[in-house]
Amino acid sequence: MLSDSYIRTLQFKLDVVSILPTDLGYLGLGIHRPELRFNRLLHFPRMFECFDQTETRTSYPNIFRIFNLVLYILLIIHWNACIYYAISKAIGFGVDTWVYPNVTDPVYGYLTREYVYCLYWSTLTLTTIGETPPPVTDTEYLFVIFDFLVGVLIFATIVGNVGSMISNMNATRAEFQAKIDAIKHYMQFRKVSKDLEAKVIRWFDYLWTNKKTVDEREVLKNLPDKLRAEIAINVHLETLKKVRIFQNCEAGLLVELVLKLRPQVFSPGDYICRKGDIGREMYIIKEGKLAVVGEDGITQYAILTSGSCFGEISILNIEGSKMGNRRTASIRSLGYSDLFCLSKDDLMEALVEYPDAKKILEERGKEILVKEGLLDETKEKNAMKGKSTEEKLELLESNLDLLHTRFARLLREYSDAQQNLKKRVTFLEGRLKDLQSGEISSDDMEGKSDA
Repeated sequence: MLSDSYIRTLQFKLDVVSILPTDLGYLGLGIHRPELRFNRLLHFPRMFECFDQTETRTSYPNIFRIFNLVLYILLIIHWNACIYYAISKAIGFGVDTWVYPNVTDPVYGYLTREYVYCLYWSTLTLTTIGETPPPVTDTEYLFVIFDFLVGVLIFATIVGNVGSMISNMNATRAEFQAKIDAIKHYMQFRKVSKDLEAKVIRWFDYLWTNKKTVDEREVLKNLPDKLRAEIAINVHLETLKKVRIFQNCEAGLLVELVLKLRPQVFSPGDYICRKGDIGREMYIIKEGKLAVVGEDGITQYAILTSGSCFGEISILNIEGSKMGNRRTASIRSLGYSDLFCLSKDDLMEALVEYPDAKKILEERGKEILVKEGLLDETKEKNAMKGKSTEEKLELLESNLDLLHTRFARLLREYSDAQQNLKKRVTFLEGRLKDLQSGEISSDDMEGKSDA
């Protein structure tokens, strides 16, 4: 189908004519007839097609545009040099001071000098620098005037394109700097303390140095939902799977949640949450280190590193939870930390379409609370009151499944502990035998030496 469609186009005919072996005409007319190869220029549109496709696909479009512009300049200068040589040949080499010197002169009679001289003349003319021999005949005057006009047009275009490319290359930095300037003006107007002002500036410096200035939602808003979801899955899904309560969840739910993750950057010493605060978000650590600290803000109970998460239980509102929806510890950033934030509202909005997944998440949350001793079973029993028989049966069934899961986990832990104990006993028995054999052999050696 592609070949049939291609054959019916004008480009196919141009491509065929452009590859005809007209070079064979050199055998009869001699090699100094470049016009025989003019059919190659019919392939010129393919170059523009190649440039357009490359510019769309390359990861460095500005660098490619600069390279493309330089190539066009060199090509135009080359063509102009060829035309100058052809005019000189038609008028006669060395006839006046404007044309190319006589080729019978050994200094100007070899190919390299001919090309370099014409290229030099073309460059001076098209850049309107001048310093070339003045024209003599009317034909020469017309050609020079035409060259000057082309040169002005070309280099006006070049200056405009280069300026545009430089502006595009610095657009991100200029936009980022504008945000910093606006915040600086605001802090000065509101008379913010110098320490806080320096902290804000350092936070911006960290964002720029680590290339975290891009607003993902703003960048991806022009994509359709399907592509935006695929990019988000590719970037953030593995991070979301590290959360215990989300492991082995439905793929559709994870896709819904991964689109709702919001990146946040915290400065050194910032509190992500404080003990007693109401939990409205859960956090996943992408980069950096966080410390679980005491009320004094100095004592460290634990260190959370990349891949850890916290606050996931507080956003589920599990019945019978001793901590309710309040934070049980204070967590602060040790350095600059990159976190993903998932709000309670976003989670509940996603769970509306996945009621089964909501039950699974609540069961897993209860399992974590029981393991950590934070589930009040009396509250859970009180929650049974006032419910219908069917609701009670469903709740009992879910609790029974939870007990089965806990019992299976305990059995697995018990069997693992038994295997580890057996390995340790076997290892100790082997060491004891080695020690006993070593003592016997040393006693035998002592008896033989006495004899």
